[in-house]
Amino acid sequence: MQDLLFELPYSWGLDVVVSQALMLLRRVLLLGPAVSIAVAAPSAFPATGNGLWYTDVGGFWTRWWLPVGNGYLAAMTPGGTYQEITQLNIESLWSGGPFQDPTYNGGNPLPNQTTQMADAMQAYRAAIFASPTGDIDNIETLATDAGDYGSYVGAGFFISNLNTTGPVTNYARWLDLDQGIARASWTQDGSDFTRETFCSHPTQACTQHVSSASGSIPSSSFVFSSDLEVSLPTPNVTCLNSDTLMVRGLAGEPGMLYELLFHVRSTGGTVSCSQFEDSEGANATVSVTGHNNITETWVSWVGSTEFDLDAGDAAHNFTFRGADPHAALLDLITAPAVATASYSAIRSQHFADFDTTFNTFQLDLGQTAQLSTPTNELITSYEYNTGNPYLEWVMFNFGRYLLGSSARGTLPANLQGKWAGNVSNPWSADYHSNINIQMNYWSAEMSNLDVTESLFTYFEKNWAPRGAYTAQVLYNISRGWVTHDEMNIFGHTGMKAGGNTAQWADYPESAVWMMIHVWDHFDYTNDITWWKSQGWPLVKGVASFHLDKLIPDESFKDGTLVTAPCNSPEQVPITFGCAHAQQVIWQLFNAVEKGYAASGDTDTALLEEVRAKKAAMDKGLRIGWWGQLQEWKWDQDMQNDTHRHLSHLIGLYPGYAIANFNPDTQGTLLVNGTNTTYTKPQIIDAATTSLIHRGNGTGPDADAGWEKMWRAAAWAQLGNASEFYFEFTYAIYENFGENLFSLYDPFDAFPIFQIDANLGLPGALLNSLIQAPDTETYSTTLTVKLLPALPSAWNTGSIKNARVRGGMTLSFAWKDGTPTNASIQVDSSVVSRPVEVVFGGKVVDSFTTSRGMKRTITKF
Repeated sequence: MQDLLFELPYSWGLDVVVSQALMLLRRVLLLGPAVSIAVAAPSAFPATGNGLWYTDVGGFWTRWWLPVGNGYLAAMTPGGTYQEITQLNIESLWSGGPFQDPTYNGGNPLPNQTTQMADAMQAYRAAIFASPTGDIDNIETLATDAGDYGSYVGAGFFISNLNTTGPVTNYARWLDLDQGIARASWTQDGSDFTRETFCSHPTQACTQHVSSASGSIPSSSFVFSSDLEVSLPTPNVTCLNSDTLMVRGLAGEPGMLYELLFHVRSTGGTVSCSQFEDSEGANATVSVTGHNNITETWVSWVGSTEFDLDAGDAAHNFTFRGADPHAALLDLITAPAVATASYSAIRSQHFADFDTTFNTFQLDLGQTAQLSTPTNELITSYEYNTGNPYLEWVMFNFGRYLLGSSARGTLPANLQGKWAGNVSNPWSADYHSNINIQMNYWSAEMSNLDVTESLFTYFEKNWAPRGAYTAQVLYNISRGWVTHDEMNIFGHTGMKAGGNTAQWADYPESAVWMMIHVWDHFDYTNDITWWKSQGWPLVKGVASFHLDKLIPDESFKDGTLVTAPCNSPEQVPITFGCAHAQQVIWQLFNAVEKGYAASGDTDTALLEEVRAKKAAMDKGLRIGWWGQLQEWKWDQDMQNDTHRHLSHLIGLYPGYAIANFNPDTQGTLLVNGTNTTYTKPQIIDAATTSLIHRGNGTGPDADAGWEKMWRAAAWAQLGNASEFYFEFTYAIYENFGENLFSLYDPFDAFPIFQIDANLGLPGALLNSLIQAPDTETYSTTLTVKLLPALPSAWNTGSIKNARVRGGMTLSFAWKDGTPTNASIQVDSSVVSRPVEVVFGGKVVDSFTTSRGMKRTITKF
């Protein structure tokens, strides 16, 4: 949307209604509305304060518009009055890929290059081990041009026009996080109007409704425009019938086919669709007319593309092309739940689904709702370290709302969730897999938000099929599959070229990290049916590849197995035995060991190979000359390195290789020819030293919220409440806009929306209140810490129905920084394991889990 501020044309070649609407958008973006404002939150705003509210129409998209979504569709609303301009998204609408280039192969070498790649790999490894510093300059022979990688694409704008005139007064708009609905209210022509917008997961449709307290609303019209979205090819806009607008277009030329259907309904009015031709082709308008008889008008829309996850394998030649979406969309828009149900019934169904999905888990930080201060003023006046428990609580709920509203479709949440306003979006709004997509899902399991299905299915159907080809052609490995850092929806599993890009592209551990999410889902749920059918095959496939990729360390010659070449994500040098890679592979091998019994697999040879190579591999834990935890096996960390990533500290958070360090299995290594065994305090101290030197997340390389949220979570893991709260509040202070979107480079005139900090915030916050990091084995005691890094600002509060690994549901309350009561309910399907509950360094309960067990703790 950056270009809209200065490049909106005055003439669009559309009918006068569209022209007026677009001119309104220009005025909204540049000037804001001439309205009188509310002085307190609207009466319909949640009494708990659980929401965002504003006193004027939204300006710049990134900072002001409000999001709704159901996973399949997303939309952004500025909260207009007599004209509302809603920006639309369809989750699978992408440019590029095989839809633009039939020869697109996921950024991989060709089959006849396998020998060349294998020879190059061996040469690079030999050069690394021969280097006196264990590193080399580049590995560009292994990288391939990205080709038509493409980008997530916005789906245009839907414009609603209400035939009212005169000044607007009593204006307010808000996003209700109790019910998942955006509203705007205002007074005009003597009537009090309300517009509501939401996206329903049960119907896979979005709905926008206008009503008036007086019981009567004027006539209205509805149009679609792609003109606001620069470079989106003009679609065909026609009348499907008298009450339904049909939009059919392409994401590029050529490109993926998409379709949107807008079904307009009214109580008391007459709905009609008018079709016409203009200079840009077919166009149409839906109108609602009546003589003082219209009591409400609403429109429901559905949308989809011809993209098909099931066509992303060799059997379908990786076309990802499915059926024309029209028939499926027609079924959705004509279903009784949309086509004939009353608006109140449609909304009630959405509310019930939203409540079940989002409100089972509850958090209280002792906040007091500030109902006389708009959200933009709360964020503008926010100070780090001082904080504001109310705003922090709202942002926690907002983060879960964004995840659930973008992850419940066919595809997982991307770099912008599912909200993107251009044809070419920053970093393609893709799936960066060296922190970003992982951070998106940090809070899902613990906050009882069941939204991971699309994530795991995406791995299975998008990453794994072509990842098996990449394993063979790029690494000469015939077992399992591999991916790299940057992923689109077309199975881009290769290593991206374009200059010396190893620090970004050389990341074959991306799937390893994501398999830890797969394992966590099983560890939290013990869903054996799912584990056998999807979880285990994914984990086994990635582990099999890395069993073959580990090689003996020919530099230190210490008998360990290492990765080579490797980069610590987005860092130079290109070297071997990167701490990050070694830690995550070790954790993956633990998952294989722990999950094998439930998998139903009879491949005992694989299990034994995992055990042997796990024992032999370098664990990625080595203390350097200035007391730091080394990022690379060669001791070359710089004390002034404030890089945005904390890759070598992944075992602190979100992993456990550091947090639950075991000197018996991880601690012995060869240092300068002498066997050395580290203790856990030594490893924790080294990790702390590294974290201190990494800085506060505003280094010269970037200024993003996600890097601060990662630091906050890491400090919480160390039990340091003051440093946790500083980083947590500093991220909010520095990197969040008026609509609470996380902003990359926030002081830019047109900051970029990047959702990972929004979604990482709930995970970081929860890590200050509950910690139960994974363990190497089931027999190792699972330690559940209550309030391990509680800031004084949250001195009183409660959590209801949090989830803890091991199939446990945890609820507890605290006052004056001390728990007052806690209860644990164990699922009916669990793996029995020893558990300790700890507060303030003291064990307050210990038990071995069993099916259906209940524990109540009252003494702390």
